[in-house]
Formats: sequence, structure tokens, C-alpha cells
Amino acid sequence: MLPEFKPAWWMRNRHLQTIMPRFFRPFHNTRYDLSTIDTPDGDFLELAWAQPHNEHAPLAIVLHGLEGNINSFYAKGMMKKLKQQGFAVVLMHFRNCSREVNRLARAYHSGETEDLRFFINHLKNTFPSRPLFAVGFSLGGNVLAKYLGEQGSQSNLHGAAVVSAPFDLSASCEVIRKSLGKIYQKYLLDRMKKSMQRKLPQIEQKISLTPEKLMAIDDLWQFDNLLTAPLHGFAGAEDYYQQASAKPFLKTIATPTLIVHAKDDPMLSIKAVPDSTDVSEHVTLRISEKGGHVGFISGNNPFKPEYWLERIVPEYFQQLVKKSSDDHSTRKT
Repeated sequence: MLPEFKPAWWMRNRHLQTIMPRFFRPFHNTRYDLSTIDTPDGDFLELAWAQPHNEHAPLAIVLHGLEGNINSFYAKGMMKKLKQQGFAVVLMHFRNCSREVNRLARAYHSGETEDLRFFINHLKNTFPSRPLFAVGFSLGGNVLAKYLGEQGSQSNLHGAAVVSAPFDLSASCEVIRKSLGKIYQKYLLDRMKKSMQRKLPQIEQKISLTPEKLMAIDDLWQFDNLLTAPLHGFAGAEDYYQQASAKPFLKTIATPTLIVHAKDDPMLSIKAVPDSTDVSEHVTLRISEKGGHVGFISGNNPFKPEYWLERIVPEYFQQLVKKSSDDHSTRKT
């Protein structure tokens, strides 16, 4: 049985759960090697590999959140813990979240699963005998869940974990626009505008967006309506939210999947929290009352916090590895 989350007695506030991990781990690190892989449309994806020496180790993909990358505290922490548990780990940077600017105008968004499908198929072809897993955080979790629902039994994954995903994008956008005096919105918008600013020459070839117009955006919905939606073929922000939300895809997931969510998440709507009627029989739900957004800090010692996500996700994957091994042994006998 997977453990339930119990928040640290000194960390029960949802905003502290969300914000403080970024300060607990300013120097947290794990060794990795960077590489790139060309995509079918003439662009590239940057990868960060943390490889154990065992060439037959199960392989885990890490998907970061909105404007995240290899330096995101949750990504580095999960990569390090999975590596310690015997997994080879690779973080896939979404387009324009890597060191170099991507070649094409298109970037990434909450429902863009094409790159993930390409990368998973590439790994499956390269390492056909190795069990393959994936864990996605926030936006990356929505992408992963949508991919799993789209692919059904053809996901090529042995298991997956989805953490703090905005399954209902429209409702969650409304929450971010108001939460904590709009601080979360400003934080995300500043990062998004800076990211898009560096590839404006490519973007301007596809949609009408000047540097002045980009920098004047001060609302998340407006950003998605003026940039995300038209850049990726949606009619507007609400059309994008409707088509990209993963919640309708949860019932068609055929891969063993762990969904972790906190009801007090200050960046997501309560409408984004799935229950047993929203998901398939292959989904295990861990819905807690507290935990914030990609927080889930537990433990009794404020000077030595425990990162519950880094316990439960590797444990879930290990259970699936063992089950697969046991099933294989049973078939042989």
C-alpha cells in the first residue's frame, strides 16, 4: 500500500507548501549530461540524462511544469531519488525551456503531446527491453495524463505518475489570476514573457505580436488568448483550455498511473481534482486535504524536511517493476 500524505506540523499552510521548497533547496543538485534530439518537424528537444551504470535499468522520464527546466527543484529532487532507486532518468525539456532557442515558432502548451509521443517512441525503439516510466509535474502532468488517455493501451509506458496537474485549465486559470494577490500570476507571466521574447523573430512570422504588445500583457488569460492559442492553432484561450485539459482523458487511461493532488492547491481549481468517477480502473488516486502545489512537505524536523513526492513516486514505480518481473517469471514457469 502506498502511504498517505501527512503535512509537517510546521508546514500546514498551502502557500508555504507551494513556495518554501524553492528556498529549502537552493543548492540541491544531481549530476546530469545534456544532449539534444532532432524532431520530425525540423526542431529539437534538449534532454538531461542522469544515468546509473546499469544499462538494463528501468528508464524514467521527468516532465517539468510551466517554464520549468532541469534547474527546477522538484525535477532535480525526483531525478536524484529515482537514480538512487536504480532508475536511469531523463528530463525532457519542452520547447523553448532549454538553453538554446528552438528553431520554429511553435513552443509548448498544456495539451501538446506530440513531442512526448515522439520521444517515448524513440526511447522504446532505442531500449526495447527496458521498462519505461514517466512522471509529470503541473503542466507536465497534464501533458502526460492527456497523452496516456489519447494512447490507451498503446502508451509504451509501464507506469506513470501525475503530480498537481491542472486537469481543468479554464477554472485553474481563474484561480491563478486571483490567488495570493495575483503574485502567482505575475511570477508565471514574467517568466513566460521573458521566454517568448527571445524567440519573437520566429513568432512574428506566424502571428502578429510586437515586443511592446508582448511586454504589455499583464493577465494569464490574455497571454493565452493573444499568444498560446493563435500560435498553436486554437481559436482563442477558452478553445485552448477546452481542448488541452486532460480531465476528459482520464477515463481512457490504460497504463498504471498514480495521480497525486492536494485539495488546497492555491494554483489550481477544486474542479481540477479528480475523483474515482473521473478515472479509469488503472488509475490510483492520492488526493490529500493539504499539500499545496507540488509541495507535499512532511516530517517533524523543520531543519530536515521530508519530500513525500520523492518517496511515493519511486515506491510506486518500484512496485510496478516488481510486478512486471514477477509476471515475467510466472510466464516462464
